[in-house]
Amino acid sequence: MTQKAKTYMLPTAMIAGSVAGYFFPQPTAHWATVLAPILIFAMLLVTYCKISIKELNIRPLHIGLLAIQIVGGLVVFGALYFWDPIIAEGTFICLFCPTATAAPVITGMLGGSVSTLVSYSLMSNMAVALLSPVIFSFMGIHAEISFIDSFLIICSKVLPLLILPLVVALLLQKFFPRIHHTLKNRQALSFYMWAVSLFLVVGKAVTFIIEQGWESVPFEIAIALLSLVACVGQFYLGRKIGGRYGDKISGAQGLGQKNTVLAIWMALTYLAPITSIGPASYIIWQNSINSYQLYLKEKRDRHL
Repeated sequence: MTQKAKTYMLPTAMIAGSVAGYFFPQPTAHWATVLAPILIFAMLLVTYCKISIKELNIRPLHIGLLAIQIVGGLVVFGALYFWDPIIAEGTFICLFCPTATAAPVITGMLGGSVSTLVSYSLMSNMAVALLSPVIFSFMGIHAEISFIDSFLIICSKVLPLLILPLVVALLLQKFFPRIHHTLKNRQALSFYMWAVSLFLVVGKAVTFIIEQGWESVPFEIAIALLSLVACVGQFYLGRKIGGRYGDKISGAQGLGQKNTVLAIWMALTYLAPITSIGPASYIIWQNSINSYQLYLKEKRDRHL
């Protein structure tokens, strides 16, 4: 598939998902519930197969980015909570969500350090896997049951989804190197799985949004606009932090480019479902920023 075709594939998946969610709400929501976790697992597995543990190292840049992602997300949630808890959740998930599996690819295209982004992508996903059960439980998810029960329910779904792909990738590398090598050299698979999962989760989000009626429109607009602020803010802060360590591009992409498919799934599963408007809108904002950055990079290269 050509690069131009890939450029149009994700927007097409979003539009198609919106249409499916509007006209075929029940089957779209059903298959999103069934297939989205499987696709997220598979995408992470393919991505982790290209990671060499020996090349991974924690840098000061990673710590700074992770602090914004976790601590910054909680601070923003706390600040917005007194305005409206739902809006606070919708903005929080846009910050707390881990780095996108495609972030190293965009980083390489822009001239940043791919190895830095691969290391941070792993750290970012592991941090979310370990902390999300605690954070989501404290936010009152499954409020009708105890904190411990809520914590265990979320652990049982999130930990296997985010950590098990790494374990499987390491086992394949050790015991089934041919399979590992095949997945390592088929990174395009994650792109196609990303498109399918985007179709499903956007469809499910649209289905839920339509069910809410017009009275929810002010919430939806507020969440969408705050997701724009979160997106621009994270690209900006990531670039500033990266600049301190001589890698503005990796800093911006590590903090700003999010695994929005995972974020939408988490919002629909553990937060008030309407908060999925946040990461759904974030898809548009981050792709717009990246498209503009790639345009500027291509323009500069032409004049060299």
